[in-house]
Amino acid sequence: MELFTAVPSAEWRDTKATLHRFCQVVGKIRLASAFRRNHWWNAPFHVTGRGITTRPMGQADGNQIFTIDFDFVGHQLLITTVDGRALSFALPGQSVASFYQHTMRALAALDVRVDIPVPRPFDLPDADRPFADDTEHAHYDPAEVTRYWQVLSQVNLLLEEFAAGFSGKISPVHHFWHTFDIACSRFSDRVIDQPPGADPVTREAYSREVISSGFWFGDDAFSDPAFYSYTAPEPDGLDSEPLKPAAARWIEQRGGHLAVLRHADARSEADPRAAVLAFYDSAYQAGARRAGWDVARLACPGGVTDPELRAGR
Repeated sequence: MELFTAVPSAEWRDTKATLHRFCQVVGKIRLASAFRRNHWWNAPFHVTGRGITTRPMGQADGNQIFTIDFDFVGHQLLITTVDGRALSFALPGQSVASFYQHTMRALAALDVRVDIPVPRPFDLPDADRPFADDTEHAHYDPAEVTRYWQVLSQVNLLLEEFAAGFSGKISPVHHFWHTFDIACSRFSDRVIDQPPGADPVTREAYSREVISSGFWFGDDAFSDPAFYSYTAPEPDGLDSEPLKPAAARWIEQRGGHLAVLRHADARSEADPRAAVLAFYDSAYQAGARRAGWDVARLACPGGVTDPELRAGR
């Protein structure tokens, strides 16, 4: 399979809008049913060999252990419990409303009780419309979804490779259902005092200084699929730092600067994989230098921290 198969935004706009809301339904179940972790690390999905998973959850809310998986090869939602029971249903042909109803009924049939405090989309144009009422979003093209998952899988391993070079506090590589991106974040120990008006999501996500690297499939603010990186809080002069490859650039977004490498530009490079890794590293180096991180101390070449083992490689 071609590395970084093209994912033109216009071609799968309707499918993406539907799938994004499917993911928000399951993501909110995950949020309600898992033990809370720092920086919301309990909330995102992880990539599997056939799609994405919530990972096992339950017990935190009195439920038995259960897992919800999106199978993007067979195109079904699969719910399994620790006692071996399972229920599934097909994803094609579902509206958001029917997907929500099927999911909640399947959970009830498996004796899983889930209360979603706000059963509506988060930070989407229809955030005031309950999932149960959304019959508008009902387009699901299996070929487009499979392509999304394949690209997600490739980026997942690139981020895993990039993550290996850092020995400090670092998040898992995970897929956020609210913003529909996949990311990995490196942290310093510096505590960041958020302004009093900051929302709870922001306060927890950015309670420590962070340099985040990821990929998103395009949105209203930046329609092209792209690799990205940002430093928060943003140090002075960040956007003057060089980026690699030549096609990468800094853009202004939400009052700050975001390093971006368009997916199409990465695909046009002679070695797309090396180009993306160089992009992530150049953006990290830019943020770390400007923020005063000890880059050498935090380095972990090839995922090895022990100097003797590193010397013998």
